[in-house]
Amino acid sequence: MKKQKILIVHNYYQVPGGEDTVVENEKNLLLENGHEVVLYTRHNDEIKSKGVLGKLALPFETIFSMKTYKDVKKIIKKENIDIVHVHNTLPLVSPSVYYAARHCKVTVVQTIHNFRLLCPGATFTRENKICEECVEKNLFCSIKHKCYRGSLVQSIVSALTLGFHRLIGTYNKVDGYIALTGFNKEKLMNLVSKDKIYIKPNFVKKNGELHKGNSRDYFLFLGRIDELKGIRLLVEAWKEIDNLKLILVGKGPLEKEIKKYIKDNDIKNIEFLGFKQNNEVMNLINSARGLIVPSQWYEGFPMTIAESLSLGVPVIAGDIGNLPSIINEMENGLLFKYNDKNSLIEKINILKDDSELIKKLSAGAMNSFNAQYNSEKNYEVLINIYNKCSRRN
Repeated sequence: MKKQKILIVHNYYQVPGGEDTVVENEKNLLLENGHEVVLYTRHNDEIKSKGVLGKLALPFETIFSMKTYKDVKKIIKKENIDIVHVHNTLPLVSPSVYYAARHCKVTVVQTIHNFRLLCPGATFTRENKICEECVEKNLFCSIKHKCYRGSLVQSIVSALTLGFHRLIGTYNKVDGYIALTGFNKEKLMNLVSKDKIYIKPNFVKKNGELHKGNSRDYFLFLGRIDELKGIRLLVEAWKEIDNLKLILVGKGPLEKEIKKYIKDNDIKNIEFLGFKQNNEVMNLINSARGLIVPSQWYEGFPMTIAESLSLGVPVIAGDIGNLPSIINEMENGLLFKYNDKNSLIEKINILKDDSELIKKLSAGAMNSFNAQYNSEKNYEVLINIYNKCSRRN
């Protein structure tokens, strides 16, 4: 049977993120399984090189990019593409990619990495608190509160783009949406019909070179050092944890403040490593007692969790958003009340000295990885989605 030829479409942000990793992983997964893959990417660095008129036209390009429309149609015809798989469209790709695929009568699939189709700010948060006003009321709320980067203009453009494409039925042009978890699927059902939404989590490829570390004398935080990632809650909790090390890996806007808090409170058992490359990160996970994910927002599907599960490292996570869809209490990790410092401390102390429980959760982490988050299983799910969407088209 002939393998489908895939066009992957992605708009890179100026700051690299987890979405970029997922795009690279899926591209390699398809190539390894005998598919031909073509990439169509745009990068936000393009904005810097635009002249005055180009920047003035950017809001219109965000709504509908003629460049993307023409480019994608040309690629589909030249390369005989079977599936157009879209990841991020903001701001330069735009929803025009769906129309290009439709014009060429080619199946189009969209992976939903965040909540941007429902929330112009993409995070369902406002002032570092959960907010779903744009779903409960209307998109005007995001303009009123300047939800997109605190900018009135950018919030207007983001809300206008969503509102316009909802009005003309653009999101119904997509044959299938890939949600990362059941929680994501439920949210997306506010916009598109249930039968168009499929669940496929992120995955990692098993690293055969890594073996279980034997230090197990520290917990690990990996991520952006900012409010929504829960870093403040974590270091405040660690002030009350004795004889157990915490390693922080990442960079972000709260970095100086967190370092000052650690110094001012004389917390000796926190080590701040800053940014680390992926191979260093995997080695750190490999020898950790557990990964802590204290996020104060819904999250998408943190790659750090998939990486931890792949190495049999249990996860302590907050009971918010997508996290309880991935972490099962007392199976592959522990869940705490996401905004409660004492609840977090309680869960840390449970794993602090219980080596038998760590062994049980480690085995559970590996089991959940093998069942759901490995590349072989992920490929089967992805191809099944492609096939179902192709029959729909």
